[in-house]
Amino acid sequence: MITEIHSPWQPRANTQDWQSELRHAISNPVELLELLELPTQHIANILTVKQKFNLRVPRGYVARMRKGDFNDPLLRQVLPLKEERKASTGFGLDPVGDLMSEKSPGFLHKYHGRALIVTTGACAIHCRYCFRQHFDYGKTKQRYHDHIVEQIAADPSISEIILSGGDPLSLSDQRLTTLTQALARIPHIKRLRLHTRLPIVLPERVNDDLLAWLSSTGLQTVIVVHANHANEIDQTVGDALQQLVHEGFTVLNQAVLLKGVNDNIDALVALQERLFMYQVLPYYLHMLDKVKGAAHFDVPLATAQALMEQLRIRLPGYLVPKLVREIAGKPYKQPL
Repeated sequence: MITEIHSPWQPRANTQDWQSELRHAISNPVELLELLELPTQHIANILTVKQKFNLRVPRGYVARMRKGDFNDPLLRQVLPLKEERKASTGFGLDPVGDLMSEKSPGFLHKYHGRALIVTTGACAIHCRYCFRQHFDYGKTKQRYHDHIVEQIAADPSISEIILSGGDPLSLSDQRLTTLTQALARIPHIKRLRLHTRLPIVLPERVNDDLLAWLSSTGLQTVIVVHANHANEIDQTVGDALQQLVHEGFTVLNQAVLLKGVNDNIDALVALQERLFMYQVLPYYLHMLDKVKGAAHFDVPLATAQALMEQLRIRLPGYLVPKLVREIAGKPYKQPL
């Protein structure tokens, strides 16, 4: 079932307490199951011991999950399952070749004209399919940022900087301002792109301070959010997305095709429609990056291509995302 939302957008109140929401995120799988009123027999299917990539999910995101439904598409994205420990051929620690494209700690240069800064390892949510869940974030500390800026300044071929992570919006506005002011002083940098899941999972992050920082960068700014299912986008999330749009930023969405989450035509159609309700355009639909521990989310390519054909039939062209796969060493994401 996909929840219907038809409320018109209204300007958001100034929500400053996002860091408190972050601190009180759920990290205990048993607590999560209890909140969702799930039977205790499901505990046998989940990982309850402490591990490197633990459960982390904001309470507001949990509130969008259906109670009593172990197969809820939002729950499936965050609940650590014992399936993660199964060895799977072709699934590894660095599925998209981050290490081979790392020019210095936290600085990736894969594609012509744009480069990526892994700003932090922190994120508001731990998605179980995250392709960087094994990345060494110990080398992304703030002290490396000055050196990265120097490298960018020395390479006039770079015109766009991507802030990624983790999630860059996990950082304070002050730290983000310091970094982007330094980037804006480089003459050949024209655009700033943020890849972030926080407006979806923690919409409180979109507040006056964040908007003030984004408006002060002096760079054309593109915000790529990450939603996989229409149920992730309630009215609060929609208001946050529209606030970004109304401030003049280009807002796009990228999703990952995930088994048991959105691998059916109705879910994919509803996601694109819900996004456009709040003036967000689809960008990419990614095939799963083959990261160790995520094989149970994998969708066959033939299934993905059949779904894309149905999307083209059901939706206008501007609401059809590009189906892509990232292959290590290739000069761009591969269209499928």
